[in-house]
Amino acid sequence: MARDIKASKPEWQRTKFSNLIRYVPSGTYFARVRVRGKLFRKSLKTDALSVAKLRLDDLQKEMRQAAENQSAIAQGKMTVADAARIYRQRLKGDTSLKPRTVHYYEHRVKALLKTWPGLGTLDVRKVTKTECLNWAAQFGEKAASSVFNNTAAVLRQILAIGVETGARYDNPARHIKRVSIRSKQLRLPEAHQFAAMVEEIASSGSRFSQDCARLVRFLAYGGFRKMEAANITWADCNFERGKILVRGEDDTGTKNRELREVPMIPEMRALLERLMKERPEAQPTDAVMKVHECQKAMDRAARLIGMERITHHDLRHLFATRCIESGVDIPTVSRWLGHKDGGALAMKVYGHLRDQHSTAMAQKVSFGVRPQPAVPQIVKEPPVRC
Repeated sequence: MARDIKASKPEWQRTKFSNLIRYVPSGTYFARVRVRGKLFRKSLKTDALSVAKLRLDDLQKEMRQAAENQSAIAQGKMTVADAARIYRQRLKGDTSLKPRTVHYYEHRVKALLKTWPGLGTLDVRKVTKTECLNWAAQFGEKAASSVFNNTAAVLRQILAIGVETGARYDNPARHIKRVSIRSKQLRLPEAHQFAAMVEEIASSGSRFSQDCARLVRFLAYGGFRKMEAANITWADCNFERGKILVRGEDDTGTKNRELREVPMIPEMRALLERLMKERPEAQPTDAVMKVHECQKAMDRAARLIGMERITHHDLRHLFATRCIESGVDIPTVSRWLGHKDGGALAMKVYGHLRDQHSTAMAQKVSFGVRPQPAVPQIVKEPPVRC
């Protein structure tokens, strides 16, 4: 009898919200949407009603937009914006990509549409080889090598969707050639320049001038990436062990999805201890840095003191450079930076510093006859007569 009652219990439960149903055994909410006569049922991957309602709205928009795209494709019509939308959906659905990578390529799509006015509304079939090459020539004049190559790759993949769906037969973006990656020449500030830049930032008189100066020091003394620094809390600072735990952008790990520890150099310890005295009310879960970006402040300070412009990432290079110049071996510095290649990248970027150190040490080597140290002579004192 109990088995019959259990069998008669419905597995699906309606809610008071349209197109939202609940799977009773797991409690998971599903979207039940009819688009162009077809009924779709898709998991919203949550058992929280408030979250399910938000995801339902997004899903309905995506499904209806996808249906419109399919309708346009069926009629042989597809704009570049339509293809870009499909490309973005594939990016989000690719579980092999890190969130940071997805975010980067979404920015490349925006950069492409911004630097090619009218591209989004252009029919995929009407994009020509000449237009692609003209865009590449103009964009390549200002963009860095890696930025150019990645943006051009996005254009090729977007137009490839047009080929895939039958909207056109060839991909005109395939004629855009990759440019060779030009290694950035590191022009880092000397110790006195760095001190002057930080002082100029701190004394600028703006609302966040002091916080910006602290961020510059924090990045330079720890070698953190900008978003890594934003996630470091007071609980991550272990003064007893002299270590700082570095987390990633979403608290699940760093850029390489792993946690790492960076030692506190004396300047870092002094900075953190000073901040703790200034913020006695700070909680362990509070972020150490109150600002997460200060590029404009650095640009202004560099201009005023006559120094070469540097970026947040250059402060990471500055940390590595000072460590190596102080005698820390490159593999160790590589681990502090969070590299997972055993030091190969660090050797490529900072290897010249080791060469310079080797050259300096070589000057101490000599095969010449060295003057022998003088042997102290023992002077005998005359005997004392009583």
